[in-house]
Amino acid sequence: MALSPEKASELKHIIRQQLSKMDVHSRIREVLSETIREELEPQHKQLSEEDLMKALMRRGIIDDVIKELNFVPNINPTRRYLYLQVLGGKAFLEHLQEPEALPGQICSTFTLCLYFRNQRFRSKPVPCACEPDFSDGFLLEVYKDTLGDGSKMVDATTMLSICDPVHIVLIKTDTSGEITLVASYFLEWRSVLSAENRITNVAVELLGVGTESKVSVGVLNIKLEMYPKLNKPLSQDIVNTQFTLEHQKTAEKERLFLVYAKQWWREYLQIRTSHNTRLVKIFAQDENGINRPVCSYVRPLRAGRLLDTPRQAARFVSVLGYERAPVIGGGNSKQEQWCTLLAFLCRNKGDCEDHANLLCSLLLGFGLDAFVCVGTKAKGVPHTWVMTCGIDGIITFWESLTGHRYIHNPVKLDDPPVVEQPKPLYPYRTIGCVFNHQKFFANCQPSDAVEVCVFDLHDESRWKPMSGEAIKSVCSPGATTVLPPFPPLCASTIDAAAASNDLELQLRILVMEHRKDLGLATVWDDQLSYLLSPALAAYELERTTNISSGNEEFQDAIRRAVPDGHTFKGFPIHFVYKNARRAFAACLRSPFCEEIVCCRGDQVRFAVRVRVFTYPESACAVWIMIACKYRCVL
Repeated sequence: MALSPEKASELKHIIRQQLSKMDVHSRIREVLSETIREELEPQHKQLSEEDLMKALMRRGIIDDVIKELNFVPNINPTRRYLYLQVLGGKAFLEHLQEPEALPGQICSTFTLCLYFRNQRFRSKPVPCACEPDFSDGFLLEVYKDTLGDGSKMVDATTMLSICDPVHIVLIKTDTSGEITLVASYFLEWRSVLSAENRITNVAVELLGVGTESKVSVGVLNIKLEMYPKLNKPLSQDIVNTQFTLEHQKTAEKERLFLVYAKQWWREYLQIRTSHNTRLVKIFAQDENGINRPVCSYVRPLRAGRLLDTPRQAARFVSVLGYERAPVIGGGNSKQEQWCTLLAFLCRNKGDCEDHANLLCSLLLGFGLDAFVCVGTKAKGVPHTWVMTCGIDGIITFWESLTGHRYIHNPVKLDDPPVVEQPKPLYPYRTIGCVFNHQKFFANCQPSDAVEVCVFDLHDESRWKPMSGEAIKSVCSPGATTVLPPFPPLCASTIDAAAASNDLELQLRILVMEHRKDLGLATVWDDQLSYLLSPALAAYELERTTNISSGNEEFQDAIRRAVPDGHTFKGFPIHFVYKNARRAFAACLRSPFCEEIVCCRGDQVRFAVRVRVFTYPESACAVWIMIACKYRCVL
């Protein structure tokens, strides 16, 4: 059964504690030394794992460990659970010719990510194949979130009214660590409520994403089972009737909203004919090619203990990778793909719309009046960013791809020419509309240039609003059965210190190999490497808070470490991935860094320091500094 990362970490900690309490490690060492001394035959070169296990069993150590373990049932008898088993896959034809991986060989893998009613799970990675060997079980708690009913075991009728699907996302990780979104599927699980034997098997056909949303990528064999078993299953007719009613209700709400949106758009065009060219986006396609109101992509999202401030949230969003949706064919065309939140988080990268939607949701969770802005940046390139409106009227733009913040001071066109106007520092050029989970406003000012716009959203002569009730009818939680649920954020599973050490060691080897190819020796200065740490910490702090600190101490320490007549050179650089070769190649593209790596001189000493800063969803900011000191020789 697959465990969440937090549960797996907790289980490992419990096992370590138990082994430490029983002093198992020292007992194993004693048995190992005795076995080697007494039982290892002269012709044997090494002791096998099987030999050691037999010795441990003979001395009763394994029995002692098992006796000490207290197994607690994983199932609360007062709760209802859905046990979802993935029993393999088939027809993943893209991998028909995939060679079988050799033992120890790194290969591309598939991973399933599941979300259901505030619970997230992740399967074990399996090698990519035509018939991937998925074999995982997920225990999903089914509960009613009505106040006062959360602790009660739900009956079949109540479960039938819970229309939340199980969101299944399939990702592929290649040999370099790059993650690709393969499929996103919403599983209707309630068919198990009418199964005669309380168990049902379904073959789920997964379709591709984006431009391939109509193409089958493979089939998953899934088994669904209820725990405890239902006393009496519901009739198939009742279940089918419920599905039909939900579908009709959703379809009618969507139809009414579409009728309203068309009428609203006609009214907007009548204000000014040039409005037809403005970026007023009411609907957007998700990864499955389904059109959804843009307001449904945003919802207040609380990060619990994982993020402490809005600026830290902005930093977290900015370290998630940026990748435009792939387009088949050439040209500068842009494929629209606004990912659901789970799909975005699982692949850890997305387009600017995905970043802006997540940042806006987090800022709303922190209690700010936040909106996603749709417009353009330089050269008319479509772009989205986030805006917050302060109680004092201050408008702040947040760039979700970088974490930068900009205060908006509008240019006043009515002022005489002698009055100096503010020069905008932000990269945005035009704005067509702003929206969040409850509101939608289209820009109806004479000019859509950001620098002259007034962001008084209550002024209907400048901003045409949509009906809040109309938006609520299709975008509020539970309004329709087709709205994707919003998952909570997961804590990072990356050990920052271990990741930093590992990456630093790999970079040292790469520097040495590069210099060896040039016929140069490499001597490391560990103390100098350590002295670079405060600078890397200060860089990350500045990115998060926009406050620079600690530079005086860093400079003082470096001056003390570099003798008179010597020169110090340091090259800091920032990445959002942990691939050492890719990072080193990027470093060498800088002439200054290449000059450091290829440094020639007297008493040349090198230093490399890596600092990995972890964020939720195992996102990370990686700071690297490559430095050297040497004595100048004329």
